[in-house]
Amino acid sequence: MTQTKRARGRPKSQFADSSAGTMQALDRALSVLTAVARQEGVNLTDLSLSLGIPTATTHRILTTLQKRDFVRFDEERQDWTIGIEAYRTGVAYLKRTNLADAGRPVMRRLMEQTGETANLAVPDGAEVVFIGQVETQNPIRAFFPPGSRTPMHASGTGKAILAALPEDRLMALLKGAGLKGFTEETLITPRALFDDLAETRTRGWSFDRNERYDGMSCIGAAIFNDRGEPCAGVSISGPSSRFRDAQISEFGAAVAQAAVQITHLIAGKGVLISETTGSR
Repeated sequence: MTQTKRARGRPKSQFADSSAGTMQALDRALSVLTAVARQEGVNLTDLSLSLGIPTATTHRILTTLQKRDFVRFDEERQDWTIGIEAYRTGVAYLKRTNLADAGRPVMRRLMEQTGETANLAVPDGAEVVFIGQVETQNPIRAFFPPGSRTPMHASGTGKAILAALPEDRLMALLKGAGLKGFTEETLITPRALFDDLAETRTRGWSFDRNERYDGMSCIGAAIFNDRGEPCAGVSISGPSSRFRDAQISEFGAAVAQAAVQITHLIAGKGVLISETTGSR
């Protein structure tokens, strides 16, 4: 019996060669656009070398982007900068992406990773206001209804935001609000709070154990806007009995990484956090 010979080699791609080449060209063009956006001004030679793309190819990409107003060329300085159309594109994204929407999938992953309720809060004066929450399935859990408020100095999220503020703004907030005590663990002296905030800056996340409510703990990290200012905070909270000493650093790193992810999703500029250590 005669057997039919099998075709050798890999199957023919569904894309024609020209299609594959177009995708490569698009990838290169986006790389060029991204590189220009990250600098205040860059010349052709430096841009070409940094990307590993031939100078002639880089120039063709730039002139194509220039025709669409995605980049601009400064004749006097002989360098390239980002164009108005790139700004419009970014604004369109921001109009469709608010903080709560961007944060929810990140918060869900954080809750699943840590097993504790994940929270999202924004600053309002010397307080934080909770605007979102993804609850854990544990029967005993933290719950903060949307709109709930708490003083920054007695909140994991609040302390994370305080630690990221410039010193003059930090001092102005605290002088106006004071340091009210809620439990025996609340930080009610400037020295105790400033020491805690210094530790928060060093490791990249805050820790509140029984400072607002007895038996409740919270770990928070700041989220930054496009100007690099703290505009919100993400946290996990739950019974202090589940925040064991051996887990605190692991929880802290997870919260810090979640803050980095949300900052990125809202086009913010923050401080990079190590995934393994949570350090800044």
